Amino acid sequence: MAAGYSRRAFLSLGAAVASGAVLSACGGGSASSGGSGKLKFWDMPWGQANFTTAAQKLTEAYQPANGLPGASYQTIQWANFTQTFASAIASRTGPAVSTGGGFQAFQYAEQGAIAYADTLINQFKQDGTYDDFLPGQVEAMKTDRGYAAVPWLLDFRVWWCRKSLLDEAGAKVPTNWDELLTACKALAAKGLYGYGTGAGAGNFVGNQGLHLMMINNGGGLFDADGKVDVVTPANIEAMTFVQELVKIKAVDPASVSYTADNVLTQWKSKKFAMGITTAGLDADAGETDGDLQVMSPLTGPGGQKGGLVFQNNIMMYANTPSQEGSEAFLSYYIKNMKTLWQQNVVPGLPILKSIIALPEFQAQKQKAKIIAEWQPVAKTFAAQSTKLFGSLAAVDASQPLVQFAQSILSGSDPKASLTTLQSTLQAIVK
Repeated sequence: MAAGYSRRAFLSLGAAVASGAVLSACGGGSASSGGSGKLKFWDMPWGQANFTTAAQKLTEAYQPANGLPGASYQTIQWANFTQTFASAIASRTGPAVSTGGGFQAFQYAEQGAIAYADTLINQFKQDGTYDDFLPGQVEAMKTDRGYAAVPWLLDFRVWWCRKSLLDEAGAKVPTNWDELLTACKALAAKGLYGYGTGAGAGNFVGNQGLHLMMINNGGGLFDADGKVDVVTPANIEAMTFVQELVKIKAVDPASVSYTADNVLTQWKSKKFAMGITTAGLDADAGETDGDLQVMSPLTGPGGQKGGLVFQNNIMMYANTPSQEGSEAFLSYYIKNMKTLWQQNVVPGLPILKSIIALPEFQAQKQKAKIIAEWQPVAKTFAAQSTKLFGSLAAVDASQPLVQFAQSILSGSDPKASLTTLQSTLQAIVK
């Protein structure tokens, strides 16, 4: 899970819900109370075992007021989590509150299974909590019917570099695409790769890197109305630039088959000098000496800067023993989740300014830089659309995106690859 991508994938949910299959492993109880009178809070393993321990302790420390129900904690593994949620909710044995895939709340909201968070958001506005969220993050949760969820964790794709390899090649850290090309040429002359990536089985960071390059050039996968819009001048120019990197041998030829583990091995073995990946590369590589550094956002040909961010959220469900209880628990969790960063058990980046200001977080210099420099210019997976929507769940981490990344990294014609992607995504997005 180090690469972060499957934390958001939420595929084939509609079909699973429609099937109505009951997943016996979800256990007894009904109305999201687990038979104990407590709200069921289902959480994903957002870190190693110490995260689960800390999150469970935080949940069990909740002391409800005014006779409201308490909360129980259950970890839901990422493997087959889409089926787990779909089957449990269809059989009314699901949670009252949960984390999950980044677009899960929007897809379930369209199916009537989500309890909108408007009342809670209004409470946040009254007590000042709303102002603690980074700009635009809560607004991204809003649909035409209300707030589908409450954001809690950010997952970025950013440029990294290994400074020692750039120094060895006599190249400076790039600030724009022209400088990136120059640095990649210098690195290639040393047998090093300036665009480290991978598009093998289960590795979606490769296509997300290409998506970042599109956004950096003012493009993306969707237009302002949320419709698939891939074959655009901005996207063609961005992918043509990536093709130039392929031609000058800035991309490892084996990248098309690299898994996340393969990519991390190349970083550790100092073959990748630059590349686009998740916010936790240095931690994943086990390095603290500062040689692996987050680059500042690059300036694209048109003068734009841009990044890619996934907003993980906590959602409430319509099937709950107490909506007031669900809101009270979620309010408690958001206001007290700083302990997860104080204990340094969650690799993701916080969404609250008060957590970002903590000395424990600021000590993580690369992550602090991502919040300071990348968060203001990052766009969501919907790119040009200001709204998130349920169809994104079927598109994110889908096979067409993997195939697209493989075609671009293999040297296929950019416009032809984009045209194929357009038609396949249109078949997915209804």
